[in-house]
Amino acid sequence: MKLIRVFYNGKTFYGALADQKVYPLDKEAKQYGPIPLRDIQLLPLVVPSKIICVGLNYKAHARELNMDIPEEPILFLKPPSSVIGTGEDIVYPKMSKNVHYEGELAVVMGKQCKNVSPKDAPDYIFGFTCANDVTARDLQQKDGQWTRAKSFDTFCPVGPWIETDFRDLDDLTLKTMVNGEIRQEGQTSDMIVTPFELVSFISSIMTLLPGDVILTGTPPGVGELKPGDEVQVEIEGLGTLINKVVEEE
Repeated sequence: MKLIRVFYNGKTFYGALADQKVYPLDKEAKQYGPIPLRDIQLLPLVVPSKIICVGLNYKAHARELNMDIPEEPILFLKPPSSVIGTGEDIVYPKMSKNVHYEGELAVVMGKQCKNVSPKDAPDYIFGFTCANDVTARDLQQKDGQWTRAKSFDTFCPVGPWIETDFRDLDDLTLKTMVNGEIRQEGQTSDMIVTPFELVSFISSIMTLLPGDVILTGTPPGVGELKPGDEVQVEIEGLGTLINKVVEEE
């Protein structure tokens, strides 16, 4: 099932998307459905308490950077204020001169969990979607840590919908395209730590809450964005996340 978050007739709610129509899932909104997709306002899919990201989680990306494979996942956070949806603009901050895309598979949590096993992790996951871990690379290098570089408003596009049917994640193709040109292409089978293992590892550190998002790392080919670019993150079976880049006013 493909789920989206929308604003319609003064109400915000989740709906199931099928054949360009939205079928409201909230009880109070069911009176509206089905609603033509063209008549509703799409909202960012999630309002997470936190966004947990994983660095260097593809073998080919590690080789690309001439870096050793980490013994444990490398974690960092992005703030909830960085989230935008498909179709919204990535704002290129004046503070940076080198902003990069990083296409990623995102996990959306469905239940509160702590200390879960990889085997049990699927029971706590709501679904999967596409994400872009936008990064001010020059600030990352300047600071020596990643908070400022990863945290600008609009630096975490997520979408276009949450796919709740996730039986097969073993070998999905992930592509990132800039102005229609493929810049990144990889397979989820190249991940060092699987999504279910990541949920287990992260939940051993912090309690995961419904709506929290885990970005599972990026394949090789990260590169620069410029104002005016259109960037697309496409994951097989999960849709295409599309955002344009605009200059900060």
